[in-house]
Amino acid sequence: MLIDGFGRRINYIRVSVTERCNFRCQYCMPEKPFSWVPKENLLSFEELFLFLKVGIDEGVDKIRITGGEPLLRADLDRFIKMINDYKSDIDIAITTNGYLLKETAKRLKDAGLKRLNISLDSLKPEVAKQIAQKDVLHNVLEGIEESLEIGLKVKINSVPLKGINDDEIVDLLEYSKKRGVQIRFIEYMENVHANKNLKGLYGKEIVDEVRKKYIVKKVGREGSSPAFLYELEDGYRFGIIDPHKHDFCESCNRIRLTAEGHIIPCLYFDEAMSIADAVKKGDVEAASEVLREVIKNKPEKNRWDENLNQEDISARAFYETGG
Repeated sequence: MLIDGFGRRINYIRVSVTERCNFRCQYCMPEKPFSWVPKENLLSFEELFLFLKVGIDEGVDKIRITGGEPLLRADLDRFIKMINDYKSDIDIAITTNGYLLKETAKRLKDAGLKRLNISLDSLKPEVAKQIAQKDVLHNVLEGIEESLEIGLKVKINSVPLKGINDDEIVDLLEYSKKRGVQIRFIEYMENVHANKNLKGLYGKEIVDEVRKKYIVKKVGREGSSPAFLYELEDGYRFGIIDPHKHDFCESCNRIRLTAEGHIIPCLYFDEAMSIADAVKKGDVEAASEVLREVIKNKPEKNRWDENLNQEDISARAFYETGG
């Protein structure tokens, strides 16, 4: 079992399989050129899997595949099958922008994928294009419908931005509610790669928008989920992910692995240790030692704060680690 220095059990690994993305979202990397890390710098699926086996053998039972946009990595279904064949009850999920889902969802489900988190920031084509800097909405909506049709569990992630999509909070909630899908509104996470003119909404502001139409009651957090849940009168629940607070850090159960082999103990920390050399040599013991060292030094809480100074904004690239 993997236990950090604050007594938290680590049973969840988020693994980025690529930093490449086919969107250039304003809150992530709007000005990054369409380039990518050379293939030889990335860990192969076999090398990533060797490390994941170390975690699984130590009690990891949840793996989320992220990017960049993970569906850009060729043969992703093969990687999922490797994990599923090793331990079929692992909760395997993907976080995706949904653009390529219509063509890939069935193959991923057949390989062992259980769940999807799909980004949906607007139901207006022109606003979605403004945020992603690409005409994306039609493909994303088709991907959501296909995923639901074949029986994958789906959650929607949405980032409300002032003056851009903050007038769609209720519309996005009702779109999700109609499909029996939970939506989680995510506070905009400041980072040096984002459009510096962006302003997000805090969780209270988002809930206040919903309260303009619905009666809303607080539910709370479930387990180690970062989302604080709220419930409408008819029982539909939505979530707010508010990293500017630190209460969900108390039950944080996750670490992150980048496609190049860096283990990151917290999303908003720049510190990392590499398992690349170990897994390339097939040295399971060395990889295990690095894992334990990272977990031992996992911080108590993240570095977000409502009064974050400009010089303290993280240089962590979300396209390398997943959100």
